[in-house]
Amino acid sequence: MATKARRTERREEPLSRERIVEAAIGILDAVGEGGLTFRVLAERLATGPGAIYWHVSGKEELLGAATEVVVTGTVLGGAGGASPQEVIRDLALRLFDAIDAHPWIGGQLARSPGQSPTLQVFERLGRQVQALGVPRPARFTAASTLLSYILGVAGQNAANAHGQESEQDRTEFLDGVSAAWANLDPDAYPFTRDVAEQLREHDDRAEFLAGIDLVLAGIAASHAG
Repeated sequence: MATKARRTERREEPLSRERIVEAAIGILDAVGEGGLTFRVLAERLATGPGAIYWHVSGKEELLGAATEVVVTGTVLGGAGGASPQEVIRDLALRLFDAIDAHPWIGGQLARSPGQSPTLQVFERLGRQVQALGVPRPARFTAASTLLSYILGVAGQNAANAHGQESEQDRTEFLDGVSAAWANLDPDAYPFTRDVAEQLREHDDRAEFLAGIDLVLAGIAASHAG
């Protein structure tokens, strides 16, 4: 009886695009993009699929709207810094953390370069590249390289992290891979053997930021003088 009352109460709440997107984000975080269907969403909202279609035309629009909410709210909303380099670092870390918390947005951003959320990130990066004094012909390459690095590494990190059930599982996995690397043929894999211990001990977030610094250093060196 209590369950029926709760469902009735939820049905009485006005259905809006904002509520639909919020519910979609919850489903995406819980079960991923493959688990988001209008049937599941309708059940979550205690309504019918037809009512949802009144507000969004289909799954692609819904995914785009959900991505935009996350990106504008948690990534672009507070990103800043005293210098262009600091703004880029802060923006990159915010996006890294957002993709870690919502792994599905990484794929959405990578697959939809012409859509608003990706364009907003690209625009923010591009303005900082311009502020660094990069010559106009090289700005697209510099901003694109930063965006590709951020989305690629953050997406891979999220996939690896969420592929493990717990932190202990992750530690055991890295220990196993590190041990395997350490036992490789020293003539065929001298470098990989040499960094095997670093794989076990590395911090994904710190390594990501170190990569951003390498890209920024490369940009600066390429256009120095």
